[in-house]
Amino acid sequence: MALSEFPRLGFDPFLELRRMQSEMNRLFSGYGFAAARDFPPINISLGENRVLVSAELPGVTSGEVTLNLQDDVMTLEGKREPKAQENANWQRRERAYGSFSRTVQLPFRVDAEKVQARFHNGILEVELERRESDRPKKIEIRAA
Repeated sequence: MALSEFPRLGFDPFLELRRMQSEMNRLFSGYGFAAARDFPPINISLGENRVLVSAELPGVTSGEVTLNLQDDVMTLEGKREPKAQENANWQRRERAYGSFSRTVQLPFRVDAEKVQARFHNGILEVELERRESDRPKKIEIRAA
């Protein structure tokens, strides 16, 4: 039978590979590997001369978070402690605890004097502004 004779309706040669990958992710998710690596989850929105970084930090207070900035790299560090639960018999444990650190490469160098950070209801929002000297300049073209 020639290859052109096989039905093409919904045929996906990588379907089984994706299913196996999904199963492996599900299998390891209960051990906290992905959660620890990706904590805290962040969103980054970009404006013309500003960046807004938003991080979800449930169970963490603003005093437990350190924010560092150097040129175009922002680092968020802290520690999340579990509530004391003596003699707990876990059925499932997905939340990661302990120290965390996320480093974000920003799309441009920022002015450290104009950074604004707000923490409310477990959400940290950091607004960063591009340095004036790094902003694009419009060049006037004169006719000869």
